[in-house]
Formats: sequence, structure tokens, C-alpha cells
Amino acid sequence: MEEDPGASESDAIRDPTAPHGSARPLPHTSAVRSRGTVLAVAIAALISWFAVAPAHGDELSRVKSAGVLRYGSDMEGGGPYAFPDPRNPREVTGFEVELMRLLCAELGVDPAFTQGQWDKLLQVLSTGRLDAVVNGYEWSEVRSREYAATRPYYVFQLQLIAPKGSAIRSWEDLKRPRPDGRRWTVGVLVGSAGDRFAEEDGGKTVDVIRFDGTTDAMKAVENGQYDATLQDLPAARFYRDRYPSLALVGPPVSHGYYVIYTGAGDPSLRDALDRGIGRLLKSGELRRIYEKYGIWTEAQAELETFDGPIEVVTGERTGGGLSLIRQYSGLLLDAATVTVLLSFGSMPLAMAVGLLVALGRLYGPAPMRTALTGYVELIRGTPLMLQLYVLFFVLRLPAWVAGIAGLAINYSAYEAEIYRAGLQAIPAGQMEAALALGMTRAMAVRRIIVPQAVRIVIPPVTNDFIALFKDTSVCSVVTLVELTKQYSILANSTGGAIEFALAVATLYMLMSVPLSWFSRWSERRLSGEMKGAATA
Repeated sequence: MEEDPGASESDAIRDPTAPHGSARPLPHTSAVRSRGTVLAVAIAALISWFAVAPAHGDELSRVKSAGVLRYGSDMEGGGPYAFPDPRNPREVTGFEVELMRLLCAELGVDPAFTQGQWDKLLQVLSTGRLDAVVNGYEWSEVRSREYAATRPYYVFQLQLIAPKGSAIRSWEDLKRPRPDGRRWTVGVLVGSAGDRFAEEDGGKTVDVIRFDGTTDAMKAVENGQYDATLQDLPAARFYRDRYPSLALVGPPVSHGYYVIYTGAGDPSLRDALDRGIGRLLKSGELRRIYEKYGIWTEAQAELETFDGPIEVVTGERTGGGLSLIRQYSGLLLDAATVTVLLSFGSMPLAMAVGLLVALGRLYGPAPMRTALTGYVELIRGTPLMLQLYVLFFVLRLPAWVAGIAGLAINYSAYEAEIYRAGLQAIPAGQMEAALALGMTRAMAVRRIIVPQAVRIVIPPVTNDFIALFKDTSVCSVVTLVELTKQYSILANSTGGAIEFALAVATLYMLMSVPLSWFSRWSERRLSGEMKGAATA
């Protein structure tokens, strides 16, 4: 699944045969607030709270007291991690789901699966709404400094997948230039171990194409849009039967460790989960689960060398604040450029199509009006993400074409309604006067009606343009890494969520504020022209 691009295994992980200790817990504080309006009631409430509450910062006691362990996962990542049970779609299954059931049974509590977006799960954990996160999260030095990580429960490797009959036989083949001189294209899960490995080891011969989902990358390779995909071995094995035209090629490469993350304030829950993983490993239950899902490998023998969490080797940490922004400023600017190109490439098309649709609905023949009304309702009634999926995976358009076309089509429906309102705001007498002067209806619309309507709709169209800048974030589903997606990647890989949030917000402001100024300027200018015309 996911990995932090900045973490180095060689620097951060000791020899697995050496003893392993736990990282020093971070200080934990909490505040108790009383809502009572009467002092006596407030004091009584506080006394009662301290009498029944678990020890301050004791996460294990709190979980046992509640009788439930809330763990976060993302079913969008699919099998074999966590996915809807085919026999009962309302239930969740997967090897990690079964692992958590066994661990919770040892703790004497019930597991509570909580669905969440993968790259936001650790942030939710920080708020206290989750007790643990388990979703194919790899161990990394950055994460282990922010959260408490258990001992590894799975040793994963990376598997290359390519079309059957392809010239690609192993990852080493991709290190050699293609016969036609072009670079190989390899799909990966964005921010994953495969993403980092392909970027670092691919050198000058591989273009890394980032997807939001494992199966999305496999589907694109099956469609012939890209040469191969590099995935975690569990996902590659689980989905290979779904894509019969694809094959696992070459031996697995690289490796890493899946761990469970808990809050860093108190290690008691992490330590209890550690002991549970150790007992499941010794009893053979862990192997039984992995064999059930077809993901047991010889690499799992390494799990026995761990008797606790992977130790974090003290060393120089990546700086924060402005130094962190400066370090990754190039990536942020590249992503901002993608956002700008998507916006300025799609909005003019949306405005042009929207105007034509509005004119057709008002002045076209009945069949045209009916068809265009259906177009507007269809586009407005379906999500942008679904439209992008159709353009990219069904019609197999290139990523940039699908992104610009998807945004243009989606926004054209809304622009059509804005233009229709503007056209209807023009008094009917304008058309009658034009016809009386000998103009044709088409000429009157082009020279009299449309220019006036365009002036009226400038403010709402500008507002839509500003909104479009933010909606470009959806284009990450077609492998375009724009500003919001780059923020998610960097925040998760470096731990600088606040720094990058401020930087990205600033870039969005720099893009949208000039449009706001233009909108207000155009309103003032149009208002002045109208006053001048009225005076004349």
C-alpha cells in the first residue's frame, strides 16, 4: 500500500536479528472542561469523572473500559486488506480484518471497523477518533516519530505486472531503454512503496504514473494505456485472476514491513497489540490467515526475528517550517502548474459549450431543446469523478485529454444554466426591435442579445472559474498530480501537514484572488457603462 518517500530503510532499521526496543513515548496531556453553570455541580462532575475514568493517558485501559477498539481502514484499497464480503456485502472481510478480530479477542474487546480515506487515516488517529490504523501501512521513520508503531505483522515485497506476451520479463528489463527510444510507463499506487522504488530505481528509463487505486493501475495496463504496474505482492496475487490478460513477471523486488499505528502519547495499547501479534505468530494463526488469502511467502520467516517494534535510530531529522517548504518547493510549483493548466484549458471550453447549449435550449427546435435539457440534467446529476472514470478507463483517452475534457463537460452544464438566465434577463423588446430593423433572428441573437447577456453573467462565471481551481483535485483519479494531491503526498511522507497546508492554501489564494479582483473590476466597469448609457 503506502510508503513515505523520504524514509530510508538502511538508515532507520537495525539488523532484524538484533534486539528491538520501542521508541520513547511522546508526552501526553489532556484538558478537562466543565460545562456546568453551577460551581458545585461542576466540581461534583469532575470528581465523578476522575473516579471512573481510566488512568491519565492509559490508552489500553480506556479501550478495555469502552469494550471497543476503533481501527481505521479504507475499503477503496480493496483486497486482500479490507473489502466488502461477497457473501454479505454489508460486512467487511480481508486478512487485516481477521487479524484485528483475533487481536481484539485477546484484549477482550470488540473490533470496530471505521472506513476512512487512506491518506487521512493517520490524521484522524491524531484527533483521538481512532484507536489504531491498520491498512497496509508500511513502517517508516517519519511515521514512527509521530505515531507508535507495532512490530511488523507482514513482510511485503513488490511485484511487477505486465500484459501476457509482453517483452517485459522482469524489473531489470525496464532499466534498459525501449527499442523505440521512449521511456517505459509504469503505474503505481500514489505514495506507495512501489511509487518510491520505481522513482528511485527506474532512473532515466521509467516514467512513473501515479494512481489512487491498485485496480485502477491494473485496468489501465490491461487497456494498453501503460506498459506495466508495480504493486505490493499481496494485492498483485489477490487480483491476478480478475485481469486474465496480465501476468506477474519476474521475481518480487525490494521489501518492507506492514505495522499497526496507534497514538504516540501512550504505548500501552501498542505494546498489547505487539504481544498479540507475537502470540498469533507462534501459534500459527497468522500463517493460517495469510495462506487463506494466498499471501503467505517465505519472506514471512523474518517476522520471527522481531520481538518488539522496529527501533528508530536516532539521527538528524528533516527540518520543518520554511526549510521544509523550500526543500519541496519545486514539487509544489510543478503541481500548481498542473492545476493552472487544467483550469485554463477546461474553463474556456466549458464557457463556449455552455453558451451554445443555452442558445440551443432557448432558440433551437423542439428536439434540440429536449436533447440539450437531457444533457444538462445528465451532467449535473452525475459526479465529476464518474465522468472522469468513463473518459479515462472506458474511452481510454490520455490523462490530460480526459482531465481537461471532464472538467469542461462537467462545468459546461452549469455554465449553460448561467447563460440561460443571462439571456432570459434581456427584455423581449430588444429582440423585437432588432427584428423590426430588418435583422434576422440569428443576427439579433449574435449582435444584440448575447453581448448583453455576457456582461450580466461575468460575475457568476468568474465564481465558477475560481471553484474550478479547487475541483481540479478530482483529476488525481486519472493520474494527474495536481496541487491538492501533491499536498497529500508530501504531508504523509514528511509529516509536515501544517507547513504544506499553509503553502498550498497560499498558492490557491494566489491563483484565485486575481480572478476575484477581475470580477469586482468588471462589475464596477459594467455598472459605470450602464449608468452612462442611461444618462445618455
